[in-house]
Amino acid sequence: MNTKAIKMSVPLILVAAIAYLILSPSRYVGYAPDQPIPFNHKIHAGDNNIDCRYCHVTVETSAHASVPPTAVCMNCHKLVATKKDDVKRLLDHYNNKKPVEWIKVHDEPDFVFFNHSRHIARGVDCSRCHGNVTEMVKVEQVESLNMGFCVNCHRENNAPNDCSTCHR
Repeated sequence: MNTKAIKMSVPLILVAAIAYLILSPSRYVGYAPDQPIPFNHKIHAGDNNIDCRYCHVTVETSAHASVPPTAVCMNCHKLVATKKDDVKRLLDHYNNKKPVEWIKVHDEPDFVFFNHSRHIARGVDCSRCHGNVTEMVKVEQVESLNMGFCVNCHRENNAPNDCSTCHR
């Protein structure tokens, strides 16, 4: 192959790869893993109107929205639904000081820096990225959360779009 063809091919391949990363639908849309203990967000956040921040306490103060320790669950489940098998399993984790190993549903690559507290402070509703969790029996990823999704949202909301906003 001649060097001129190689010089032309490399930039084209790079542009195609970047376009794919920006524009492609995520393979994770619809991802809804079975959790070690089924957790019904529709009952908790929807029907019982428990605010997301009751369980995800660091969402306003940290880059990450924490997953609650079993002690938070037991604030209610010491008295509520105590006869249900899943709550009994939760109680077993609590009594044995063994954390539930929840499976992460929404995840970004390691090279992406996403800060929940910045988005919450600017009034971005959780449902913008996570969907209507109050109606989800089982949480699933509803948005691609790829670079194109984020860049479009930043453009729509006049948020910073320089690379260092998300890539560190």
